[in-house]
Amino acid sequence: MSVVLASASRARRVLLEAAGVALLVDPAAVDEASLKASLALEGAGAPAMAETLAEVKASQVSPRHPALITLGADQILECEGRCYDKPEDLAAAKAQLQALRGRRHRLISSLVALRGGQRLWHHTGEAQLTMRDFSDEFLAAYLTAAGPAMLESVGAYQLEGPGAQLFSRIEGDYFTILGLPLLPLLEFLRAQGELAA
Repeated sequence: MSVVLASASRARRVLLEAAGVALLVDPAAVDEASLKASLALEGAGAPAMAETLAEVKASQVSPRHPALITLGADQILECEGRCYDKPEDLAAAKAQLQALRGRRHRLISSLVALRGGQRLWHHTGEAQLTMRDFSDEFLAAYLTAAGPAMLESVGAYQLEGPGAQLFSRIEGDYFTILGLPLLPLLEFLRAQGELAA
């Protein structure tokens, strides 16, 4: 059996494949910026925003694979009431990291599973991360070392690489930080008979 991942995220694909989940990747084409802006105007908080975006992605892709479980996923970074998106370029990544430096932020990762367009399950996880007050020199070196790969992350960091050096404290599930609350998902897939129990 296969699970459809309605996401172009390399990190999510790698996590699922490494965990032994047979995958079909079929990314949704959602105008996330417009949807986030609309949700923000409605007063949606970060968890509701992440869950809605995940469901919209799964809903778009599920009809193409009606017999399979389709997973939609989204991650929101929120710091002091402001939500951040993936930076568009290295200059935006630098500005974002400067804004997060010395502060605590949270990552909200949401998953929604559909089959045949019907919602079967959802899970939203949250982690709290505190960035240390690193120097401008460190930031410049980090930006050079991390390079364009950091643009794949909503936080402009990859905890599994040099991004670990940005933090003084992390509270929460590692997989949630990577954008995929993996353990609850695996439990759901076992309950659905998609993985061996």
